[in-house]
Amino acid sequence: MAIRKCALEDLAVRVDKDFWAGKRVLVTGHTGFKGGWLTLWLKEMGARVTGIALPPDTTPNLFEATNLQEGISHVELDIRNATAVAEVIAQAQPQIVLHLAAQPLVRQSYTDPLDTWSTNVMGSANLLEILRKSDSVKAIIVITTDKVYQNQEWWFPYRENDALGGHDPYSASKAATEILTSSYRSSFFNQRGVALATARAGNVMGGGDWSADRLIPDAIRTWQAGEPLSLRNPEAIRPWQHVLEPISGYLTLAQKLWTSPNLSDAYNFGPEATQHINVRTIVDKARQFYGRGDYVVTPATDNLHETQILTLDTSKTRQRLGIKSVWSIDQCIQHTMTWYRAFENGQSAYQLCKSDISDFESME
Repeated sequence: MAIRKCALEDLAVRVDKDFWAGKRVLVTGHTGFKGGWLTLWLKEMGARVTGIALPPDTTPNLFEATNLQEGISHVELDIRNATAVAEVIAQAQPQIVLHLAAQPLVRQSYTDPLDTWSTNVMGSANLLEILRKSDSVKAIIVITTDKVYQNQEWWFPYRENDALGGHDPYSASKAATEILTSSYRSSFFNQRGVALATARAGNVMGGGDWSADRLIPDAIRTWQAGEPLSLRNPEAIRPWQHVLEPISGYLTLAQKLWTSPNLSDAYNFGPEATQHINVRTIVDKARQFYGRGDYVVTPATDNLHETQILTLDTSKTRQRLGIKSVWSIDQCIQHTMTWYRAFENGQSAYQLCKSDISDFESME
């Protein structure tokens, strides 16, 4: 079916609280950083959330800091355990599925590539195979990454129809997940009228991320310890955005898929071109808003491949879904560093997240 080209004014509606109230939603990976923010927002809108994930892998972590288990159905299991996943889905009868469970770290994928491949590819295959037999599900979004593209180190932003690839095991496994999802969409879900899309998001920041080998969490840890942040590649360029940007995009995409399954496709979720900036600039701005901190450049000695330039073309997402960036890069960093500073001073993580969501909603 042809997709009608609409003016952006016709597609301006973003996250609709009334739509999500009472919806049965399955979130995989809800104990992680992005999954935690997504689940918190869904819970605030009155969705009936079931979460499948492994326990949080850092201390502290957003899941425990926000007491996110309260008010949802929280199930700890490995997404590769097909029998257990099938039992949860049979019980929850989800209408919408947001799949974020993954091994999400590039450098970790070099340490344990088989775990990365099995989690990201076979875990996703398990889920899709179970969902294709479900009578309750109407819309599924598989979250991958901006790193699914065969990176040519060019300045042109990558579009959804550019070649998939991946040098490191993480990126390659996510590219494979895109191919897997496309196959299931064509082979099974299209025939049933069930929407199945993928979301490729750029580099995210936001309060409550304490993962290893991520720029802002690394900065927070070292600056709180009174030490300088070590930068491996200060001139590397990435599509930076606050975590609420892609999450609001996922929610908006799900709303549109609910009534228009013909929108099932792959979508880039990233910032405006002005936010495709280098690591050094991000750190300089983070120091400014955090109020302290320094850095030193210490090039990596492990010879692991690291992409120098990665940017995304989001014109398809804007044209089909009416989604564009809400916060400037300064607003993204300011909200992030303010969150960490306030949490360090004893403020409630849950209330800090709610405040950021409220501020974000007011600007949509």
